Amino acid sequence: MENAQNRSSVPPTEKETFLPLHLAQLFFSRTMATIAPSAIRQASRLASKSALTTAPRHGLQQLSRVASAPVQRTAGKKRSYVTESKRDNAQVQTETAIRLDRKELEKSGLTITSENGSTEHVSPMADVLKAATIMDEGQRPIYMDMQATTPLDPRVLDAMMPYYTGFYGNPHSRTHAYGWESEKAVEDARQHIASLIGADPKEIIFTSGATESNNMSIKGVARFFGRSGKKKHIITSQTEHKCVLDSCRHLQDEGFEVTYLPVESSGLINLDKLKAAIRPDTMLVSIMSVNNEIGVIQPIEEIGKICRANKVFFHTDAAQAVGKIPLDVNAMNIDLMSISSHKIYGPKGIGACYVRRRPRVRIDPIISGGGQERGLRSGTLAPALVVGFGEACRIAKEEMKYDSQRIKFLSDRLLNGLLSMEHTSQNGDPNHFYPGCVNVSFAYVEGESLLMALKDIALSSGSACTSASLEPSYVLRALGNSDESAHSSIRFGIGRFTTEQEIDYVLKAVTERVGFLRELSPLWELVQEGVDLNTIEWSQH
Repeated sequence: MENAQNRSSVPPTEKETFLPLHLAQLFFSRTMATIAPSAIRQASRLASKSALTTAPRHGLQQLSRVASAPVQRTAGKKRSYVTESKRDNAQVQTETAIRLDRKELEKSGLTITSENGSTEHVSPMADVLKAATIMDEGQRPIYMDMQATTPLDPRVLDAMMPYYTGFYGNPHSRTHAYGWESEKAVEDARQHIASLIGADPKEIIFTSGATESNNMSIKGVARFFGRSGKKKHIITSQTEHKCVLDSCRHLQDEGFEVTYLPVESSGLINLDKLKAAIRPDTMLVSIMSVNNEIGVIQPIEEIGKICRANKVFFHTDAAQAVGKIPLDVNAMNIDLMSISSHKIYGPKGIGACYVRRRPRVRIDPIISGGGQERGLRSGTLAPALVVGFGEACRIAKEEMKYDSQRIKFLSDRLLNGLLSMEHTSQNGDPNHFYPGCVNVSFAYVEGESLLMALKDIALSSGSACTSASLEPSYVLRALGNSDESAHSSIRFGIGRFTTEQEIDYVLKAVTERVGFLRELSPLWELVQEGVDLNTIEWSQH
């Protein structure tokens, strides 16, 4: 009775609030993300000297879906939902911004008044860069690079956590309950993944990701059937992911022949050219489902029919497609499929390879050992990662219709706004592409300069796997784009947690900063005057 009276005497603002597990974990991670490391260390030292005091409670209004914070930069509203980013980590040093020649500046009259009152001649781009990169303390850029990776869904983290603590058994241990628990969780996850693509759970082979799955599929089939000497030919396209192209090049060094099909200007392959390329010794066709740079969706079902009619195995890299567009391996006659977890809001470091059992696809394993995963991929599985992967697939199947409609709405909003600007164009077929991947070229603007001017937005100019290269995108070059057009292209990735406010912020920022960069370009001035740049004879110095 006394305890009841004490509880009832607690003021309403001090009453305990009980949260669901996944909300509590999300709240804790977001709260910790706003605390600087130095503050954590200081608090730890103080904690060893004195007892902890009761911390003020926070309301439920601070909890929201990951990455759904408003874009407007207002006091008290921080958009740091992953980890703290110091200001210097996401800004350009404006002191090193491009400075125009003093004489030219004096002629143009462009000046900026410094804090001490002196007049300074400086490029107008410096102010643009400063506005673009100096954000509130602890802020992180808006994430628009969903083709590189996706944030972990909080529900996926909830499913994973028990297998990092209590259920830590080896799933391959068959003699005790710890192993049985983990094994059951692994098989449940396998069922979720198989259900997403219309496969049998026994046909799902866990790997470390899509890169390993691609290597295992292409090299495995080639080496198994190549031993007889009768099958030595592989067909792929020029716009495949780098791991597919490199796998084919390695096989060429081993004596196999590879045909690299060109693509149309839309990014789609020509089915008649595919039919013509198939030979009696062709063993495998590998065409990706959704391109990772321009988002075009290949006619997978038609390709599958052609391969089945010619008794050729069909492999597809579906890392950008699984969980985003409907796929059925049986209806599409797919024999091998590569899948990645972290592209569908699951954990990194885990993927899968679908390997058909009827008619059976024979492959040589590239990893030997204990014979796990039907003997095709030896090694101890990580139950937590597998469970997270399975949960991500379960959610993707359950919410695919809603996610697709929402992403299409946001994509149309973004694309219509970008294409309303002068001299902009979409790369890839506008009628056959995944709406979450929007690739646009901004003529007379250097893509890397635009990325530097948009440091408050996390974007890329192409695949994350080749982002260190200064060469223009080989995918865009395969479409027939010029080097200049390829260099001026930016990829925008839209996902489950992207908000309307973020799309509006991105549109406004891109429009303003493209305008500033074009104003600094002498080519843009000539274009505005109506000069055809193709008629100009450029002199060499």
